[in-house]
Amino acid sequence: MKKIVLSALAALTLGSVAANAGVTKLYQDANGQVFTQPAEGRTELKLSTPVFSKADKLKFSGLTYIGYTYNDFKSGNTSQQDVNGNPIPYNTDTSNFELRRAYFQLKAYLLDDPKSYYRVTFDVHQDTKANGDTTDGDMLLRVKYAYLYLNDVLPFTGVELGLVHRPWHDYEEHNAWYFRDISKVLVEQKNGADLSNSADYGFNFKTKTKYFDSELGLFNGEGYHATQISTDMSFEWRTTAHILGVNGKDKEKTLTYWDASFFGQYNKNHNADALAQNGYDDLIFYGLHSVYNQPSFLISAQYVYSDDTAEDSTYVSAKSGDGYSVNGEYRLGESKDIRLLARYDSWTPTALSGQPEYEQKTYIAGAAWDQNKNIQWVANIDITDNEDGSSREKFNGVAYMLTAEVKF
Repeated sequence: MKKIVLSALAALTLGSVAANAGVTKLYQDANGQVFTQPAEGRTELKLSTPVFSKADKLKFSGLTYIGYTYNDFKSGNTSQQDVNGNPIPYNTDTSNFELRRAYFQLKAYLLDDPKSYYRVTFDVHQDTKANGDTTDGDMLLRVKYAYLYLNDVLPFTGVELGLVHRPWHDYEEHNAWYFRDISKVLVEQKNGADLSNSADYGFNFKTKTKYFDSELGLFNGEGYHATQISTDMSFEWRTTAHILGVNGKDKEKTLTYWDASFFGQYNKNHNADALAQNGYDDLIFYGLHSVYNQPSFLISAQYVYSDDTAEDSTYVSAKSGDGYSVNGEYRLGESKDIRLLARYDSWTPTALSGQPEYEQKTYIAGAAWDQNKNIQWVANIDITDNEDGSSREKFNGVAYMLTAEVKF
């Protein structure tokens, strides 16, 4: 058993353990537990395979969302009919243990500047499309990020090159909505705007100062798990004012901050559309967002407008619409480790002139416990309440969710 454990540790170490161009030492206590730091009662393990790195430093981390969800959909039929005139039923109830996401990240520091690095993040997810592929239900591995970050290429500005962050999603998830393990942000949420995802191929200039930061980039536009469908690129941006002169990223339990942001995307020829004269829809959207945080509470709100880029009145572009989202937290305990959370999303897709528009609504409420800096537990409900006539009416119901977020 000892040899098996050591072999597994050696394999992990070869792929990811931080090594300063030398051998990484491991230590074992009387119970057989292995550590990376010496201490009383621990003896150094003699490994036959030394670990080397051509980088000055390697840094690795992991993030996993483990969960259970029971979807209690409404019973009976929706107000809609299929092409044959038959009523469309609500979805069937489901009950699933889930590995919603598992990320593994490696940073290699290759240059003299200690803030420049190469990063690769692997993303494990389940193929839930059930479309007859041989991978139906399988856990799939793909690359989420793979980029070179160069610090100070301009004053106060660095740049990501490769498969990089898009300007908005990462900001909101680390400053205003801290529960990506139970719901994506409004612009990515399926029952919300569903406009874009969080990574894409291109470059992203990131500027940081005390009172202002921004991200400006040029991308393919289709995201990290889709292919480029035209020769046009997507210009995307975020500008943020730190009104109190405080950058609160991931410091919500210790800092008071107030941010106001303007963000968006301008992407010509983004979606294939047979109704468009040139065969494509554009994707052009804008958003306003503000968040105020104190160690004991947070309140955040945003409004997003996606333009109807149709060339005539016979159709509307697929991603056009507008909506808003409001979320808040109240934190309890001396260390603010107990959190009460709530969120409301509203999105209304654009309809043809003279036709009714149908609102899509989502309510989230729950509680979280930060067991320590590595593990967070969340219990919540997620209510989908789309208006009768909505194309997503069949998803109406209540999801009961339990989640463990594990990170290191």
